[in-house]
This record gives sequence, structure tokens and C-alpha cells, in this order.
Amino acid sequence: MKKNIKLPIFFHISQLEFRPKYEWALGNRIKHPETTKRAEKIYSTLKKSSDIFEIIRPENVPLKQIRDAHNYQLITLYNTASRLEDGQTFYPSVFPQRKKAKADPTNISHAGFYCFDSGTPLDNKTWTASSWSAACAFEAAQTILRGESTLTYALSRPPGHHASRDSYGGYCYFNNAAVAARSLKKKGRVVVLDIDFHHGNGTQEMFYNDDQVFVISIHGDPRSYFPYFCGFPNETGAGKGLGYNLNIILPESTDKKEYLKCLKKTVIPAIKRYEPDFLIISAGFDTYKLDPIGHFSLDTPDFFDIGTELGKLKLPTSIIQEGGYYTPDLGKNVKSFLLGSYKGHYGSKGQKIDYSEKMKS
Repeated sequence: MKKNIKLPIFFHISQLEFRPKYEWALGNRIKHPETTKRAEKIYSTLKKSSDIFEIIRPENVPLKQIRDAHNYQLITLYNTASRLEDGQTFYPSVFPQRKKAKADPTNISHAGFYCFDSGTPLDNKTWTASSWSAACAFEAAQTILRGESTLTYALSRPPGHHASRDSYGGYCYFNNAAVAARSLKKKGRVVVLDIDFHHGNGTQEMFYNDDQVFVISIHGDPRSYFPYFCGFPNETGAGKGLGYNLNIILPESTDKKEYLKCLKKTVIPAIKRYEPDFLIISAGFDTYKLDPIGHFSLDTPDFFDIGTELGKLKLPTSIIQEGGYYTPDLGKNVKSFLLGSYKGHYGSKGQKIDYSEKMKS
């Protein structure tokens, strides 16, 4: 491995065109947490360290891969939304039981058939932003497959891990990690490790019967936190996928000591037993101590240590951005995790970096 390795960062400016203003949460109208400031903060923070991070713009939306991963009706619905007038936003408010209803994805009023919450709106920029978000994840995976890097990061926004093949919600429209995993599993076994505070219900559903993709999610208790209906330890896969889904619930206020113990005692041994060829990390930073919708107690330096432990696996790894909603510190939290991943992954083979100085910059 040559020295002076840069970590590829994938981002497209069109991901900022979608700007939801508010959401309905538990009956209240609140300012939408998934703002463009999230991606802008991460981008500006990483851009300052151009000696280690190389920002790359995807050239094409992977339409075939999006279509392969998602039901055509869901894609049709987003195309329907793209014809809304500028400034017009549709919030689903009627959610029929699927077994008792039929939906027309060309009718925006039927969006609630495909959505599972009232906080994930549609407008004429939803398709643009979410498809480029998927493109970032796809290119991050393709860069690994082409042998150009063994560690990549997709600044995917909107996030994706709550979206399934035929439904959307939780601020997610396309499942970016699933698009990446489906491309990687053609060449080997894949682990998707979800470290967002909220369970990755969409990713779990998409690979629940698949023995080529082992999905692991570390999250807060679904009895109290979104998505509420899944993410429990007894959900272990089905059919060929039985035994290849692992949910780990950690208590409120989990700190670095407890989180690293979970990684070292449970998660990393499980990954090693599976003997994967690739690792995808759905990296949510709503585990941060100040996050408004997460309830763990991790601090900025803790993400460096978590990244280092996962980097030590030395697997070809693609890190894909998920949640994280305390915008003032989001950039430095992401940077901390990426620097730790870099250190663990490359070690002495990479650049000689003063990590303490990098953390400050």
C-alpha cells in the first residue's frame, strides 16, 4: 500500500436542493432536523483537511441500481412529487392498512400508502437529492470494487437506512447502504453495521432473508424510540438469512466505555465469525451527547476510538452517512470518526498524521 493515501469523500451539490422546513412529531409541528446545514457542516469541515480527505463528485445517478433495490411504485411516487410546484410540499397524513387498500403512485395524495411517518415530506426536489445521495453510496462502493481505495466515505444526504424496498420514512427515501451492499455482494459477503442511534429498519427488512449480507444494528430501545416496531434481539433473520441479523439494544446515556465494550465483546467477534469480504458502516452521529433526538452520551473524541476499533478489522470498508442532528458539532464528530477509521485501517501504511492537531483543525 502506497503512502500518502487519501480517503475519498463522495458528495454532490444537488443533494442540497431538497429543503424540508418542518415535520410533524408526536402531534407537534417542529423545525425539521434533517436540514441542508448537516451536509454543509460536514463538507466544510472535511474540506479543510485536503491533505487527507479527497472530495469527489459522482458523475451519474445509478438508475439501474436504484430500480433494482426499490419497488417501481416508490420510484414513480417520487417522480410524481417532482411535478409539484416550487414551494409546494406534501406531508402524508393518511396511512391506510396496506392489506385493505390499493394505491396509485401517480396520485400524490396516496403517498401515505408508501410512507410510515408524518415527518418525511415530498417536494419537487426529493428525487434529485435522494438519487444523488444514493449515487454517493454507490460510487463509494464502486471505488472499493475497482481497487482504487479500501476505505471510502459517502456524505449521503438525505440519509437512507429507514427506507425499505417499497416504503420510505425517518427522513429516508432510498436506502443508500442497501444500494452499496447489493453492488458489493456480487463479489463477496458483506456486513452492514448500523451505528445510528435509531434502528435501521429498512436495511434489516431488505436483507432479512439474505445470507450474503449480515446486518448488525446497535441502537436505542425501540420501545421508546423510532422506529418503535422493530429492532429487537429476537429478530434474527429468516429463510437463508436466519442468523444473519443481529440487533443490539444499548441503554440510555450509553458512554464510550459501554459502547466499546459492546464492539469488542459482541460486534467485532460476530463480524469475524462471518468472515466478510466487505464492510459497510451506516454511520449515524445522533449518538452524540447533545443530539436532540438521540439519547446516548458519546463525545467527539469517542467517535475516533470507535472508528479506530472498526478500522482495525482491515476490511474494505465504505462508511455511509446516516443521522446526526446537532449541527454545530456534526462536522467535527464525522471527522473524528473518519480519522479514527483511517488510523485503524491503514496504521503505519498511511500518512503520518498528528491526530491531536487534526482533531483541533
